[in-house]
Amino acid sequence: MKLFPLHLIPNDTKIDFMRLRWASLGLALLLAVAAVAAIAYNQFAKGAAFNYALDFTGGTSVELRFDKSADVDGVRQRLADAGYDSAQVQTRGTSSDLLVRLQPKEGGQADSSQLADDVARIASTPENPAHRISSSFVGPQVGRDLAWNAVQALLFVVFGFLIYIGFRFEKKFAVAAIITTLHDVLIVAGYFAWSGREFDLTVLAGLLSVMGFSINDTIVVFDRVRENFRGLRAAPVDVLNTSINQTLSRTIITSFVAFLSSLALYLYGGDSLEGMAISQMMGIVIGTISSIFIASPMLTMGWLKVTKQDLMPKAKDDAALAARP
Repeated sequence: MKLFPLHLIPNDTKIDFMRLRWASLGLALLLAVAAVAAIAYNQFAKGAAFNYALDFTGGTSVELRFDKSADVDGVRQRLADAGYDSAQVQTRGTSSDLLVRLQPKEGGQADSSQLADDVARIASTPENPAHRISSSFVGPQVGRDLAWNAVQALLFVVFGFLIYIGFRFEKKFAVAAIITTLHDVLIVAGYFAWSGREFDLTVLAGLLSVMGFSINDTIVVFDRVRENFRGLRAAPVDVLNTSINQTLSRTIITSFVAFLSSLALYLYGGDSLEGMAISQMMGIVIGTISSIFIASPMLTMGWLKVTKQDLMPKAKDDAALAARP
């Protein structure tokens, strides 16, 4: 007896995903090119690929609370007039709470507490004074170290996935899975470059979780592909279609539950976790789509095209292999 049966997707679907493989791969390529273009444009036109937070650039972050609703543009202008041209000012939670991120003026005070008091004084007006709630400081060297550590973390994850999949699957599967995962991360990173949203350590954590979710979803499909290649008498395209349909319900349900978790983080996690939640939600949606429309179709094209010879156990008798269609 089944308690609470959940069948969002019928178990016996027969959708021809491979029929759309050229269109899906073409769209994926266009999105990847657009993401690279956004990152490259920011790098050459603005001097930085992303809107890096103080986690990476170094500087002081000051939280202010006003007696009334704050004029964000007015605060930004007063700071610019005082010499803080690159100050970032944004609301935090309510219209009377502001978050100001800035670096010390050339030759100005180095003490973070004094700088925070100066910011509160400049932001205040006689009719709406500002009160400093908290402040924090990140040194430039710490920011550079964090950026380098972020690059190392990404490389470690990529090579770790490549080694793991290489041992578990054939080389063609490993290459297709890594390309698909990097595509998913690139699209999410491209969104942050295009939108100008702040890129901090929480967003980096979100990108790493995108890689984990994407590779997990792809491996589930690939594992079923390998089993069906060894057990079904069918052409590779039919085997791939069958495998995707068999794992479709599991893929959708898992992605849906994970998306709800990230959505809750976005709605109730506050401004500090908003970037991570957005990157995770985007990654879940893109990773789910790519495991169906990108990873598997890649196994039907060019050097990555798989055959039954690639997937049959090496110890199998040649006669057993030849008996398969």
